Amino acid sequence: MQNRAVFQKSPWKAIFSLSIPSLISIVVMMLYNMADMYFVGWLGDVSQVASVSLAMPVFSVLMAISTMIGNGVCTKIAQALGKKDSEQIRSYTALCVWACILIGAVFAVLCGLFCNPLLKFLGANDQMWEYTRSYVLILAFGAPIILLNHSLGGALRGQGAINAGMLGGMLSTVANIILDPIFILVLKLGVGGAAAATVLGNAVAVVYYLVYRSMSRERCIIEFCPRYARDLKSLGSILALGLPNAISSVLSGFAGTFSNRLLVGYGTGAVAAMAAASKAVMVVTMIQMGICMGVQPLFAYCYGGREWTRLKEIIQKVLILTSGLGIILTISIYLGRGWLIGLFIKDAEVCQLGQHLVTYMILAGPFIGIYYLSTNFLQAGGNAPGASLASALRQGILLIPLLYLQSSLFQLEGIAMAYLTADGLSILITGAMAVRYYRKIKRG
Repeated sequence: MQNRAVFQKSPWKAIFSLSIPSLISIVVMMLYNMADMYFVGWLGDVSQVASVSLAMPVFSVLMAISTMIGNGVCTKIAQALGKKDSEQIRSYTALCVWACILIGAVFAVLCGLFCNPLLKFLGANDQMWEYTRSYVLILAFGAPIILLNHSLGGALRGQGAINAGMLGGMLSTVANIILDPIFILVLKLGVGGAAAATVLGNAVAVVYYLVYRSMSRERCIIEFCPRYARDLKSLGSILALGLPNAISSVLSGFAGTFSNRLLVGYGTGAVAAMAAASKAVMVVTMIQMGICMGVQPLFAYCYGGREWTRLKEIIQKVLILTSGLGIILTISIYLGRGWLIGLFIKDAEVCQLGQHLVTYMILAGPFIGIYYLSTNFLQAGGNAPGASLASALRQGILLIPLLYLQSSLFQLEGIAMAYLTADGLSILITGAMAVRYYRKIKRG
């Protein structure tokens, strides 16, 4: 396992070696996430833009499952790498592959059987019904491919093959961006074409990972043989460690659904404006999240090797990095909010509303890195319950009730205010949890 060297570099070199590829992957993922709404926006139909937003919770559930498997297996593999246990790594990757295939198939069947009740829950009205339906069904039937893409990328990151995981994500996004205008605008498939481009983009990444596996057998392991996937106890530990990321994604999807259901009362334009505002704010949050996710294997490696002094130094440096970037990005997004919203919305009134909502949602940007750092540290240190609670706070325990409370007090603006309040409280709580847990493991 020659990739162990990346975890043994000096702190800043190790952080940049792991976080830069992760950041590139996150930037690629942001483009990937924005591409569908951007090209659908060219159709000039607010209903189709809103339908992409309504369908996002389904995509969030898929991302939740893939990150639960991928981040869980990434952490377990990094810990096994610190212990020099290659056989355990083989078992973890086999479990990852077969879990993606089986869970993806079940997901597709369930979405097909219960599509209409699902659309009602998502808040689709008559204007958005058929658009949302086509997007959801195509995504669902491509579920095994989507899960494999993101989970295999996590398995490679855990083994130190950072560039391979990054390249897979880049290939997926480039394919998606190329296919989007062809399917949406040229073939006139609308939002259904956007979903098809998403599935095919993920398929490109999976093919790349298979090719990489065949060419790099001595440097990394991706095991497909079912006999290595029999250790259900190990699968449980993988899912438990990945659960915090899954909770965050699922609750983000549910919060988006509840938010959309409230926004529908103000018209389809309000749904589209909030969707565009969320895309703009996503630039700040996802970049800080990318840094923390990138160094998570480094946290896990130090934890597995009981290198407490090094772990503390790395945490401090990551905090400096995320805070500095958070300040720069928040100011930049605020100043450029008009241009960013205009990428997705062509209606002047709706665009103006989106800019107004961004003003509230961006205020926690400089500090949100503390939240992601704390959550990834708890996860890498094997504290699955603490990390799960931390993940549940921001997008669930705090946000969902705040959406209803603050919207009742401040109407449409209150929905945006709820995101700011939830961010601030979650930063304070998770930061305290991480400090407490670090002191505990150091003593133990």
